[in-house]
Amino acid sequence: MQSKPRHTFDPKRNKDFFPTLRKRVNQYFKDNKLSKYSTRETKLKAVLMFGAYLIPFGLILSGMFTSAGAIILLYILMGLGKAGIGLNIMHDSNHGTFFKKKKWNNLMQLSMNAIGGSDIAWQYQHNFLHHSYTNITGSDMDIETTVLMRNSPLQKWRSFHRFQHIYSWLLYGLGTFSRVLFRDFKLLPMARKEGFIKTGEEYRKEMTKLIISKMLYFSAMLLLPALLLPVSFGVIFLAFFAMHFVTGFILSLIFVCAHVMPSSDFIAHEEDGKVNENWAVHQMRTTTNFAQHRKIFSWFIGGLNYQVEHHLFPNMSHAHYRPISKIVKETADEFGVPYHTHPSFLGAVAQHGKMLYKFSKKSTAGEMRGAEPMITNPAL
Repeated sequence: MQSKPRHTFDPKRNKDFFPTLRKRVNQYFKDNKLSKYSTRETKLKAVLMFGAYLIPFGLILSGMFTSAGAIILLYILMGLGKAGIGLNIMHDSNHGTFFKKKKWNNLMQLSMNAIGGSDIAWQYQHNFLHHSYTNITGSDMDIETTVLMRNSPLQKWRSFHRFQHIYSWLLYGLGTFSRVLFRDFKLLPMARKEGFIKTGEEYRKEMTKLIISKMLYFSAMLLLPALLLPVSFGVIFLAFFAMHFVTGFILSLIFVCAHVMPSSDFIAHEEDGKVNENWAVHQMRTTTNFAQHRKIFSWFIGGLNYQVEHHLFPNMSHAHYRPISKIVKETADEFGVPYHTHPSFLGAVAQHGKMLYKFSKKSTAGEMRGAEPMITNPAL
């Protein structure tokens, strides 16, 4: 599915950087006789992530645990598994990198629907808007989440933003909860209007799929446990909410630590849609890696601590981000292109917190950097 571009990039700026990098990365795969798709290890991890989500749910339905505390704890464990599915299986399959064959990727994409979302709504928001127009005000819906959040100095300041560095952490936990309830229903009409969903027939098909999958999801997650277990519906709903809060908090932090950081550039929306930079360099200037040497952490979050590599090569399985990161860093240094990274995840979270506080101030509204009127880096 393709839509008319909202913005165009300048192919003449830093024009040799990405062709050189792509050639070197392709040579790496050729020399090592590797496929760019998932490895045996990532497929095994997918089984483990599904297990982390489904086994606690099976224990809940079995009736072995009937105390409120045990049920809430099992739902929280499901939240961890749910995050693992989203970060590993759903994310790779929606980028077409889990399997080589499209039909198998399409099947795995339904893991998004199985955890309460919409694969098409996600592709529109993430693949089309976020990856194409990273940190561009008015186009990147991953930073245009809610009016309550100000993730860019170019976004309108409102008086309640004075407290966003306090309440934002709560909103992060509500991310997937709001998606399953409201956001997907908002995104689908937008995708149709913009041409991402091309025909009325296709739109009706996707909306029907969305409604049916939501009904099945809420029936399984809420109604079925309420019918089978000797606890109140209030306990089930609290546990369900806790599950989503854990998932939403994890997913939100992974994103904001990659794009709302002191090193991030933020781009103004211009009527002519022209961005004064090459697309690949734009990705480098708006994206940050973190905790690159934390292998277990990287394993769980689907390699998305290597966000720079992911944004440059979204058509590549996350299994390969770490080995190609050295090539990306060396090539970036050679061409004088920034390569942003932070040594730890907690340190990155702390730096993001500073950005929330900075953007809570009215004084940052419309802040610009002199020579590049379309780009602002609030740390400069």
